[in-house]
Amino acid sequence: MSFDRFIDPIISLPRLVKRSVVLLSDAGLCVLTVWIAYYLRLGTWVALSDTGWQATVLSLIVLPILSMFGVYRTVFRHLSGPALVALVRAVAVYGIIYAATLTAITVRGIPRTIGIIQPLLVGIALIASRSLGSYLLGGRLRRDLRRHHRRRNVLIYGAGMAGRQIADALMSSIDVRAIAFVDDDASLHGATVGKLRVWPPEQLAKLITQHAVEEVMLAIPSAGRHRRNEVIRMMQPLGVALRSLPGILDIAHGSVSINDVQQLEIDDLLGRDEVAPEIGLLECNIRAKVVMVTGAGGSIGSELCRQIVAIFPTTLLLVELSEFALYNIHQQLERIIKELGISVEIVPLLASVCNTTLIERIMATWAPNTVYHAAAYKHVPLVEHNPIEGIRNNVIGTWTCVQAAQRFNVANFVLISTDKAVRPTNVMGASKRMAELTLQAVAAEKPSTCFSMVRFGNVLGSRGSVVPLFRAQVAAGGPVTVTHPDISRYFMTIPEASQLVIQAGAMATGGDVFVLDMGQPVKIRDLAVRIIELSGLHVRDEHSPDGDIEIQYSGLRPGEKLYEELLIGADPTRTDHPKVMKANEKMLPLAQLAASIDDLRIAISHQNVDAVLTILRQTVEEYKAAPEVSDWVETRLRADRVIGAPLAEFSS
Repeated sequence: MSFDRFIDPIISLPRLVKRSVVLLSDAGLCVLTVWIAYYLRLGTWVALSDTGWQATVLSLIVLPILSMFGVYRTVFRHLSGPALVALVRAVAVYGIIYAATLTAITVRGIPRTIGIIQPLLVGIALIASRSLGSYLLGGRLRRDLRRHHRRRNVLIYGAGMAGRQIADALMSSIDVRAIAFVDDDASLHGATVGKLRVWPPEQLAKLITQHAVEEVMLAIPSAGRHRRNEVIRMMQPLGVALRSLPGILDIAHGSVSINDVQQLEIDDLLGRDEVAPEIGLLECNIRAKVVMVTGAGGSIGSELCRQIVAIFPTTLLLVELSEFALYNIHQQLERIIKELGISVEIVPLLASVCNTTLIERIMATWAPNTVYHAAAYKHVPLVEHNPIEGIRNNVIGTWTCVQAAQRFNVANFVLISTDKAVRPTNVMGASKRMAELTLQAVAAEKPSTCFSMVRFGNVLGSRGSVVPLFRAQVAAGGPVTVTHPDISRYFMTIPEASQLVIQAGAMATGGDVFVLDMGQPVKIRDLAVRIIELSGLHVRDEHSPDGDIEIQYSGLRPGEKLYEELLIGADPTRTDHPKVMKANEKMLPLAQLAASIDDLRIAISHQNVDAVLTILRQTVEEYKAAPEVSDWVETRLRADRVIGAPLAEFSS
């Protein structure tokens, strides 16, 4: 605004300059109020130079008095109650001195009543000038000007403490106007809380239509997940954006502000209840022990570290290849330790899981009791286009860690696996299944280390997850891209998956393939629609051509399946945990597996993609490359022939 361009340079002036301007302004007000006082007393304007110069000079004693009371230390644009009180006190002291002086010293031509009228006038003038300054410079004028522009109407769902605090915060908002409360408590219906009426949930649609409500703020932090999901489902078809407050424990630590209102949590979008963890299983392999996490900077690895450090291990070893990722998780954990006031040694280790010498040295030096092997390349298209590096990391890296764990007597070793390992159609899934076979084969030899693996589907909120991608696409105005209208995935939040991994590992007896119960698979298109509608927008398609956001289908990527599975065999075994099952999967003898690993090493050393993929197919019998993958390989081979380089030189 042009007004801002005028005001901002004034605000940015040096403090000394601004204080000098205020002093000169106050001096001018002293002269002006003496002149007005003469007029009020005599009924006519007089020249101060004739009879009133003494009264004018005397009035300037207000300036040092104001300074003594700290009035000139106050910032105009942040005028507060205490500042006004100090100003009134200073003017009162000045008035007494000024009136007493004019009464005690009779000056010809100066009526004694000037000593009463002028202090009153100067007090009014000083308060008015500062109020005007605060109004102009403090942004209130700008807010008033902007009030002529359209503000968003919002409803607050929940008239409890959190809802009332949000309503109070919105009173001064220049962009948002609270219309009413909606609450489940029938005793509040029809009542007025603050200045807002409380309505029952049945009136939501009517209120939204009548008041053109664009957003609903969900202020029910104490409500359970089931109730929150009910409210979210109720909101979804209403065409309003839905925002949420943090949990009740966060609110207990301080007041809620408008800044606490945020997008719905990822687990709200998932729309199902989590099972509370069993503390005994969480602590079994971690508390007072040395724990090592490979891939510690990844999505799953970093959350595992955050969960582990709160269970009080003596030492947590962070093994990570990426320096940036290692730095980030190390800093996060140090902050958590400081906040919790606990003593846990955090050891950041830059290392590749394929580096046999370094991995063995780490295990020999720190002697970990428990290892969580989360290091893996997980993005299907990237591993599909870089098969050698994907297999080197996922298969050879796992073999390296397994052998080192055996050699240095690690008590528990848990592999983080994926549903893509089940009847894989891509290199990533096949490499993870081969990693599983590695642990199964070694565990069959009854080593001292208890090897197990935990298989689960997609996690919401991970790097590359669809949720942040969809949110960014919605914020940009669309389109939202989905690979196929029928594609579905199992979903779980990262914290829930990490807690279940820890608990499953604690139940292992050796060679266990644990499968997490992830509920029903979710259609990716349905998730996209949910995010669009809970942002207050509508899907644009053939049925709703006037909608806001279009969903476009980009086609399946190489190796991508429409549906994921969690079990290869049938009849999984239940465990003591309601969310953890044990799969009954076939395995390979250790000798056969070790031979395949040796062949892989040789093929990888020669960068022979064809040989690497052949070994992978022979070892993982269920691996059936999708047609589009076969087409991709053939395209690469044709390109290789055109270039004229032998296949053995073909690099991933």
